[in-house]
Amino acid sequence: MTPVDVEEIGRELDALRERVLESRGARDAAYIRRVIAVQRGLELGGRAILLFGRSRSAWVVGTTSLSLAKILENMEIGHNVLHGQWDWMRDPKIHSSNWDWDHSSPPEQWKRAHNEVHHKYTNIVGKDNDLGYGIMRVAEEQPWQPRHLVQPLWNLITACIFEWGITMYDADLGDAIRGKRGMPPETKVRLRKALRKAGRQVAKDYVVHPALSGSGWRRTLAANAVANLVRNVWSHSVIMCGHFPEGVETFELEELDDNETRGEWYVRQMLGSADISGSKFMHLMTGNLSHQIEHHCFPDLPSNRYGEIAPEVEDLFERYGLSYNARPLVPQVASAWHRVFRLSLPNGWLEETDRHNLGSQLKKLARMTRNGGAAVNP
Repeated sequence: MTPVDVEEIGRELDALRERVLESRGARDAAYIRRVIAVQRGLELGGRAILLFGRSRSAWVVGTTSLSLAKILENMEIGHNVLHGQWDWMRDPKIHSSNWDWDHSSPPEQWKRAHNEVHHKYTNIVGKDNDLGYGIMRVAEEQPWQPRHLVQPLWNLITACIFEWGITMYDADLGDAIRGKRGMPPETKVRLRKALRKAGRQVAKDYVVHPALSGSGWRRTLAANAVANLVRNVWSHSVIMCGHFPEGVETFELEELDDNETRGEWYVRQMLGSADISGSKFMHLMTGNLSHQIEHHCFPDLPSNRYGEIAPEVEDLFERYGLSYNARPLVPQVASAWHRVFRLSLPNGWLEETDRHNLGSQLKKLARMTRNGGAAVNP
């Protein structure tokens, strides 16, 4: 594309954004209030079933209801409210400055790390923690090291404890550890706040609610643990689909122009994101982050509008010869995991390996591992 094309994309997307902003109104407000009501109904209903039901099927139904409630609260409500998508309503109960979500990361820390850093530096290696969560090799340009062999396992562990992983890097704990120069004062302050928030979450899910269940405390404890695990794995999968499938581009910090134009920023969001195609229910349960391309271009638009504008965004891709990366959930998750495995190995190793040369390729990998990642002669 020419610089003129890039700036024309910026103008078209700005115009689309303004059109949506001007059309926000009663139906949008009704939507988010309805979703909040459904989420609270699912949580209350699930807890009532867990409290009064005594059969195994009641536990399954209650735990499922609680899992759905937690997913909705984090994805479609918490994430989007904290983006300021509903601040225009001027309802203090649904405002980014007041919302406290069912998550261990303090809202102000999440907004700093996510809204201010991630959405500015989308898919820039070393700047965007949502890209590999700061612990994985995410691009061929990064030198391969033997420690990357375990990144599929790290990714699986991260999925299971996703909430806590987000909390740690929202507090910049990983940067402080990697820096090996002690913990900066601001990180200590963030960590103390995160520990207080995490403590309240642990107390709520694993002390207060089980205690209120009386003799059924074990059932409630197990239900909360399973619901949190389901929410974590689902959220992790959705985020991976939006940022890490094959075909999604990454960028080096050196490539970022200090005077990046609006059009250049839009194009980086478009190339560094992917969508998930599927039903309205699936879009709802992903927090409409199944429309990750649209969300990255317009993070402050109401989430219920992403599906409406997606065809126009896709048309823009086609007119300028760009690849609109959208696939159903399972292929997109599989693609993201394929990339995790592929980048856990030296560049080209997977492509060069087949059943006929597997033995020699494994020996080559072992030699590279012993050499600290350096290439070896055949």
